Amino acid sequence: MKPIWIVDDDQSIRFVLEKALLREDLPTRSFTNPREVLAALNEVSDEDPDHQGPQVLVSDIRMPGGSGLDLLGKVKEKHPGLPVIIMTAFSDLDSAVSAFQGGAFEYLPKPFDLPRAIELIRRAVEESQREEVAEERMGETPEMLGQAPAMQDVFRAIGRLSQSNVTVMITGESGSGKELVARALHKHSPRANGPFIAINTAAIPKDLLESELFGHERGAFTGAQTMRRGRFEQADGGTLFLDEIGDMPFDLQTRLLRVLSDGHFYRVGGHNAVKANVRVIAATHQDLEQRVKDGGFREDLFHRLNVIRLRLPALRERHEDVPMLTRHFLQQSAKQLGVEPKRISDAALAQLAQFSFPGNVRQLENICHWLTVMAPAQLIERKDLPPEIVASPAAAATEETVAQRPALSADDRFAAVERAAAGSEADTEPGTPLAVAASASGPWESGLESEALALLASGRHDVWDELTRRFESKLILTALANTRGRRIEAAQKLGIGRNTITRKIQELGLE
Repeated sequence: MKPIWIVDDDQSIRFVLEKALLREDLPTRSFTNPREVLAALNEVSDEDPDHQGPQVLVSDIRMPGGSGLDLLGKVKEKHPGLPVIIMTAFSDLDSAVSAFQGGAFEYLPKPFDLPRAIELIRRAVEESQREEVAEERMGETPEMLGQAPAMQDVFRAIGRLSQSNVTVMITGESGSGKELVARALHKHSPRANGPFIAINTAAIPKDLLESELFGHERGAFTGAQTMRRGRFEQADGGTLFLDEIGDMPFDLQTRLLRVLSDGHFYRVGGHNAVKANVRVIAATHQDLEQRVKDGGFREDLFHRLNVIRLRLPALRERHEDVPMLTRHFLQQSAKQLGVEPKRISDAALAQLAQFSFPGNVRQLENICHWLTVMAPAQLIERKDLPPEIVASPAAAATEETVAQRPALSADDRFAAVERAAAGSEADTEPGTPLAVAASASGPWESGLESEALALLASGRHDVWDELTRRFESKLILTALANTRGRRIEAAQKLGIGRNTITRKIQELGLE
């Protein structure tokens, strides 16, 4: 991983942060003034490991030889995606506002609480890595894959809209790739050099959504200690993607309609109109015409958004694309996890292609990530597929049906349970779990019961420790796979602390 750059003329501050970050396995590089940082940035080379750029920049505001705010501005010109944390004394809080306006990730008041500082830097690292993955996906891999006629129609529509700024409404089931279409529309539009900002309106609580979209002024509500730009301002000159627009609260629909009409809006608590030049692309899996009839969506907003409608087919409507997508996602997962890509047999591909994929392309991507982690060999066979694929109605018609299989041993039953548990964690889309409750050997609790009985009958006296170890190992590995290796996020999803997951990883030998 690239190092955390620390800029402060105070040697004690540098020393404390260096040691604390070292304990967290985060490499560092320290500087005493902004001039040294700018000189080092000019020598950055992706090919030379001795001249790596920073993953995160942590800088003081007041230093001999330059201001941290001036450094922030110069860094953002060359590296707009680099998270910058500004350290400031309490007397410099006005400067902290300027730091936010200049694009800082966060500010850290001095004297700071060391655990909070490390947690903040951790969050900045995760944000930086997410940006790198997004840029890599946008730049190095195909935006979208598909040979099916339905997808070719989508590609042609994107081509026809490439030089237009018209508002587009993308419809399609959850997980079908609506954001990928929005990104492709942005990338091939006259706004390609501007920002692409995405927001899922269904994922943000109603009382926070207004602030997320339009920003807020300092003091607008409890906790609003600084002015914050909303997504419309962030997308100025580019594209704003409003996902799941059908779930937007009715009162906010009125504000959105006004912005679409004249391009002006007010921050929460603000009195001065702000203008943003933004192209809006909306998406939904809902029937908006029915929502309008039911009174849940404004008819005038619907017509404003529904200038061009682009329907994205479900994966079950383009089964011929499953083999190509599977190989692509296996390559992608291996690259993200730093392992050798796995191959998949024709028999396994044929069985995958028969599955209905209620979670669409997202579900197939998660299955491939699960297979990269869980399949025992480099060649993925039919038997390695997750239980919901093996036990699907389509699979029952294949040569090897569930009923024709020999009885599973206790170890095999527990392995199936582990696969089911792992699969159910892999897909976060409601209603489209990767593993159903029952597999070929019955509910996972029954498999656990059978394994416990087998161990107890063998005369062992460590059954609790053995099953707990295996359960915790699979649970943690599955959570890490689901979060692409991000420990803090995995711990949050599991409902345990960061120190707990780190300790468990060490105890269970999962490093």
